[in-house]
Amino acid sequence: MINDLPKIAIRFVALILLQVLVLNNVAFSGSINPYLYILFILMLPFDSPKWLPLVSAFFLGLSIDVFTSTLGMHAAASLFMAYSRNYLLKLFAPRDGYDPILSPTIQDMGLVWFLSYSSILTFLHHAFLFTIELFRFTEFFPTLGRALLSSIFTIILILISQLLIYRKK
Repeated sequence: MINDLPKIAIRFVALILLQVLVLNNVAFSGSINPYLYILFILMLPFDSPKWLPLVSAFFLGLSIDVFTSTLGMHAAASLFMAYSRNYLLKLFAPRDGYDPILSPTIQDMGLVWFLSYSSILTFLHHAFLFTIELFRFTEFFPTLGRALLSSIFTIILILISQLLIYRKK
């Protein structure tokens, strides 16, 4: 874990810059917004202490909030996602537990495991974010549709980044 800190810090800064400079300017039909910055939370090592995803997710979301003037919405959604991550990892854990050498990538855990893990957390993040953005239950189905479409697009970007960056060794 300690050996991975420089790589984790670079990933943190790179994903914030990519989100703020490129992806925040991409919106398809006004309702599909890709939020690739959540890949940082998804990629945190298995052996990280339970508080690390929560603290780093808060600062990640807060960084996005500072650049987009969204008043803590991304921080709240990222924090919710990181909180849910701990439970989801327990739910998906192998019988013997996670190998600390492995990381939550397609190459280490397999496509089905990674797709399930990332899809659930991405949808939770997006649904939470878009719900607090509107803060009305009268728009439940349009918000749900927007969260679903944005989640699908974000998952596609996450899979592409996994295939490009984490190649077989």
